[in-house]
Amino acid sequence: MASGTQRGAGSRGQPAEGQRSSPGACYRELSRFPAINCAALGAAAGGRGQAFLLHTECSQPDLPRRRLLRFSRHYSVQRTERGLAISRAALGAEIHNRLLSRDSPSGQRRAVLVRCPPQGHELLEVWDGSGRSHGVDLTALGKHGAVYTEGPFACLAWSHLETRLLYVAEKSRPTPPAACPWHVPGAAGPAEDEDEEGEQFVYHEDWGETLGTRSAPVLCMLDIESNSVSVLESVPKHVSPGQALWSPGDTGVVFVGWWHEPFRLGLSACSNRRSGIFHLELASGHCELLSAPNRASFSPRLSPDGQRLLYLEGAVGGPHRQCLQLRMLTWQMRQTVTVLDVVQEPTGAFTGIYADALPPRCWAADSRRVLLGTPQRSRTDLLLVDTEAATVTNLTAGSPEGCWELLTIQWDLLVATCSAPHRPPSLVSRAARGAGTVRSAGDTLLWDPVSPAARPQVVAELPPLGQELPLHWVPVEDTPPVPGITWKTLTIQQSSPPHSEHLGAPQCLGARGQGVPMAVGAEWGPSHPCADPQPFEALLLSPTGGTTPHPLVVCPHGGPHAIFDARWRPSMAALCRLGFAVLLVNYRGSLGFGQAGIECLQSRVGEQDVADTQLAVEQALHSEPLDPRRVALLAGSHGAFIALHLLARQPERYRVCALRNPVSNLPALLGTSDIPDWRYTSLGLPYSFQRVPRAEDLVAMLQRSPIIQVPQVRAPVLLCVGARDRRVSPTQALELYRVLRAGRVPTRLLWYPEGGHALAGVETEADVFGNCARWLLQHLGQPPAGQHSP
Repeated sequence: MASGTQRGAGSRGQPAEGQRSSPGACYRELSRFPAINCAALGAAAGGRGQAFLLHTECSQPDLPRRRLLRFSRHYSVQRTERGLAISRAALGAEIHNRLLSRDSPSGQRRAVLVRCPPQGHELLEVWDGSGRSHGVDLTALGKHGAVYTEGPFACLAWSHLETRLLYVAEKSRPTPPAACPWHVPGAAGPAEDEDEEGEQFVYHEDWGETLGTRSAPVLCMLDIESNSVSVLESVPKHVSPGQALWSPGDTGVVFVGWWHEPFRLGLSACSNRRSGIFHLELASGHCELLSAPNRASFSPRLSPDGQRLLYLEGAVGGPHRQCLQLRMLTWQMRQTVTVLDVVQEPTGAFTGIYADALPPRCWAADSRRVLLGTPQRSRTDLLLVDTEAATVTNLTAGSPEGCWELLTIQWDLLVATCSAPHRPPSLVSRAARGAGTVRSAGDTLLWDPVSPAARPQVVAELPPLGQELPLHWVPVEDTPPVPGITWKTLTIQQSSPPHSEHLGAPQCLGARGQGVPMAVGAEWGPSHPCADPQPFEALLLSPTGGTTPHPLVVCPHGGPHAIFDARWRPSMAALCRLGFAVLLVNYRGSLGFGQAGIECLQSRVGEQDVADTQLAVEQALHSEPLDPRRVALLAGSHGAFIALHLLARQPERYRVCALRNPVSNLPALLGTSDIPDWRYTSLGLPYSFQRVPRAEDLVAMLQRSPIIQVPQVRAPVLLCVGARDRRVSPTQALELYRVLRAGRVPTRLLWYPEGGHALAGVETEADVFGNCARWLLQHLGQPPAGQHSP
């Protein structure tokens, strides 16, 4: 059954059945909407606290030139007697060569890291109202390697006095001399340093997928007045530093240190790596650990008054993404308290914190309240946390948009972005005081106190403590919904399993309550954490035009500890415009439903996740206007692992499949993946750095691997493979391709030489979508005459 009401737009503007646009045209149309990446607020000169400047940075694919276009927008915000007024301050402009930027605490200066062509040198510059005031060529100085501009280590932090900057860069290593083409054996050459001799081919570990150039980060400090750069040498040698900020009084540095001994494990999308919050005193070089010693602590944020340090903390090992604690350290007393604890099984509206980081600016001016965005079931909502009362207020619950993200808060002015499956991202700010109401916010919004006339404003002040609701959202840039698409949330409830060891056919309740048997087996022990199974959810996107029933594309997400929240996804919207309904399945083990739900999947991958996905499909087919004879699978990574199991176990249900970097052979990943620990943990097996595989381990992994069931696959399979994937080796897809071809299954493999695990990049993403959409259209088509639903 669908929870809540159906959301979406009418069919106006959608091509009629038989006259739909091509996959390429649909993708070009729907990928043109900009993504809002960051925003900054600054005090306008002479504004006396009544005028502000809002700066935003956006990006959108430039398909003709096969690149990502980055550009800025600027707005003027003015407090008036009637409230806040906003206007465009300047035309948008493309951003060239900028790698990183950060505004100073006062908003009067901006630090910018740029790459200077043609040599590619990195320059760190400081700009103010008069222009560029300082600049230093970091590459020419040679104190370190490339600066980290993205990922978990990256930072660019102003000191409170705005005289120094902190950043993270790769440790400097001697550059090996270039081979001389006219070198004659035995001839005299340049003298070599004995310390460097034999070092040219030494292997240096990196941090895995998306972090292949990140090996040994170092903390660096720029003194702006003297243009001098120094590398902080007192960081403990057993950790890799990142996420640095200045301590109160600018006397020290707070940073996150990730343990890298005895070797590095992949860090991307893994919040379970051992890490701690450290404080380095600059004068003495003394470094102390502020957080618990055997935990995963990260994302430190200092309150405006400098008295409280907030951070996220989770368990080391286990699921690669987990429900986290919100911890707070009192700076003077060095006392740490848990503001919000892990939520095991949600009993109320708050389901826990699952964010991979806190917003760069998250504190209210009172140094008591904090704002953050996190998955809450199949939504991502904005939460306001009272750190003293340990209470949570959901600021966006019930809004028509399903994904909200805080961009910044400064001077209690909030800027956020929101989107929905049928509505592209919009910049928003919240205004909430008195009798304000939540309005549709597919726009750029700011938060403003509601005036007696309830006039929508652009920027607004955070209301006093305890008066945060109701809220009124004020648009800055209007982004209308895309016509022809509706969406809803389906709640999937599985019947309680009997107290027996085996459950051969889980039942699904259809639209009229009929029991629909499933061919996916499941084993339940009475003491299993899921012995009383909890409901899970799926998002259903449907086209509003054309004829029904619609063909269905089923998408289980990867991870497996990830989430399909109700955000804008151009590729999924494009599939709807092509006439497909799309089912995004958040099977048990997804983020946003409690820690018990995450742990429930441990030891049951390949069983529970597969059964849940099939259950969601059967419920959707029996309760929605969908064609059971035209069902396809579209998935990547662990989602492709689920899809392969379904293809083999339900060959009569699925007509076609398109997979991205599929997991097919679990034991083969032990020596090829950047996260070998997950191969053990996913099956409930203990892991340690010293562990080597045993015969019984390999057997258990192989038994859960879809590769051994591939001979039962009959549906055509498209494989999209990134040659540089560090998480799931491309050899997985190559082996699968050969087995499928040997079984005479129609199979096509696309090989992307520069593609990683996510197959990201403007050209790659467009090509993957176009090929997948054409593959689905080719093999689904119209249902064969006389075929009946199994």
